[in-house]
Amino acid sequence: MAITRQQKENIIEQGKKDLQESGVVLFTDYKGTSVEDLGILRGTLRGVDAKIKVIKKRLLKIILNDSGMNFDPTGLEGQVATVFAKGEISDIAGPVYGFAKTHEGFQILGGVNVRDKVEISRDMIIKIGALPPRNVLIAQVVGSIAAPLRGLMYVLIEKAKKITP
Repeated sequence: MAITRQQKENIIEQGKKDLQESGVVLFTDYKGTSVEDLGILRGTLRGVDAKIKVIKKRLLKIILNDSGMNFDPTGLEGQVATVFAKGEISDIAGPVYGFAKTHEGFQILGGVNVRDKVEISRDMIIKIGALPPRNVLIAQVVGSIAAPLRGLMYVLIEKAKKITP
């Protein structure tokens, strides 16, 4: 069913508004993904202050160009769904990557850092998405710092036991 010119203008205006509120925009191919699965993804994205919308590539190109982005989404393959995220790439890449990993037809195509107006490659999004969450990374760093100190303390305690009768 064809959409009217007025509907297209409304989609473009809403898309510009969503883009202005976003820090990062990801492009995904949702071909073969069920409506129920996309509903699950929408719920997950709400938890990280993001939303997914299906916008025709031609209209998406107009939205991006009018907002000063030098990115042409018409070159993307498949049925494109756009994820608008208010946070950073590290906040959104994990949930989207996790969903893509568990749903065969869903793929990450690329993205744009809205604040810096820089394209983000598919590989970069996947690498960031594969990282553990921030709190786990912090715990790993703290553990790496504490491990040598713990070893030193163990050696000192054992030496102290041998010295005092």
